[in-house]
Amino acid sequence: MQFFFEVLIGGLLSGVMYALVALGFVLIYKASGVFNFAQGAMVFFAALTAVGLQEQFNLSIWLAIPLTMVVMVVLGLVTEKIVLRPLVNQHDITMFMATIGLTFFIEGLAQLVWGSTVRKLDLGIADTPIEFLMDKTGMLVSQFDVIAAGICAVLVAALALLFNKTKIGRALRAVADDHQAALTVGIPLQHVWGVVWAVAGFVALVAGLLWGARNGVSFSLTFVALKALPVLILGGFTSVPGAIVGGLIIGASEKLAEVYIGPLVGGGIEGWFPYVLALLFLLVRPEGLFGEKIIRRI
Repeated sequence: MQFFFEVLIGGLLSGVMYALVALGFVLIYKASGVFNFAQGAMVFFAALTAVGLQEQFNLSIWLAIPLTMVVMVVLGLVTEKIVLRPLVNQHDITMFMATIGLTFFIEGLAQLVWGSTVRKLDLGIADTPIEFLMDKTGMLVSQFDVIAAGICAVLVAALALLFNKTKIGRALRAVADDHQAALTVGIPLQHVWGVVWAVAGFVALVAGLLWGARNGVSFSLTFVALKALPVLILGGFTSVPGAIVGGLIIGASEKLAEVYIGPLVGGGIEGWFPYVLALLFLLVRPEGLFGEKIIRRI
């Protein structure tokens, strides 16, 4: 039982970080109805830029982070202006294909500027078991995972408050419900989209730093972001609480499946089990746990 809870806690902590990545997708989808396939590339770009600035200019990581934050906010604003704004009122598939093209552009730009070698990112947080828990319960829980999950939880809570309790949050919900109606009551559509893309760039920075410190900064970070897809399917594409709950479910089920089912079916189950779980969930509740049911009149 002790080992079970150890695995479960590790999975839940990973799930919080999955939720942070998923949140970047949710923010943009809520505001514009665009599924931003490039969010994973933005995570990779943020982590590689932070390490690149640190190495190229001999900076400490804590000085490189604010500089990278400025870069990511600018990237989000420029993306909104150059990619999203000219495609307003175009078909959804057109917008989606644009973000796929943006993915390859951002990935290529990051490697062109900073190189493609695997880098180490050190945030000064030790990836060692917490001694207090180990002494009291015997469970091995990583200090890095706990701190990273705490950072993600604080950021997710702050963003939830921002979009539920502030003027920009009310504008965002209005834009998400009906673009034309929002325009008629004087809500600046482009301003709201710019803010959301800038915030998505900041979220990508935090996710890139945490996952880069855990797994190393490499092209594989873009695939970590794809774990957000089953999170979104479970939680719903328009729900911040759904991203949190979906992340916890995916993180916990992935770790438990890896430990208890993996030996029966072979290795690598953590790579595909979340997608199988999401596929089964689609058969039961396609809109997600917190998603809105779409009713169309024919």
